[in-house]
Amino acid sequence: MFVRLAIRFAAALIGIAVGIVVCGAVLPKFSITASAVVWATLLFWIIHLVIQLFALRVLAREPSIALAGLLALASTIVSLIIVNLIVSGLTIRGIVTYVFATVIIWITTSIGDIIGRRVVRARRKERESR
Repeated sequence: MFVRLAIRFAAALIGIAVGIVVCGAVLPKFSITASAVVWATLLFWIIHLVIQLFALRVLAREPSIALAGLLALASTIVSLIIVNLIVSGLTIRGIVTYVFATVIIWITTSIGDIIGRRVVRARRKERESR
């Protein structure tokens, strides 16, 4: 169980870090220093997790896939705003930049989550086949 949790944790952090780096590379009004990538990734992950857990507990008892996706996008933009306020070395200017950054980070975290789940499933199948 610990390994499964570690894989999912690593996949989430990698997805967030990749999203932040991609945003810094492709969005002209999104700038980040190398050290800020580490702090922004960790802080983003914590804030995003807390917001999503809170939203799922309070706002939706049994969310549909569409509502879960909408909550993920909302928690991504809120997390991004908070991280921008706290982490020095990260600068995001303009609403359009926030929107594009939200979508990029949401996509990369979703891909990271999918990869993490597949790795966990593959390890489980490998263990069961022994």
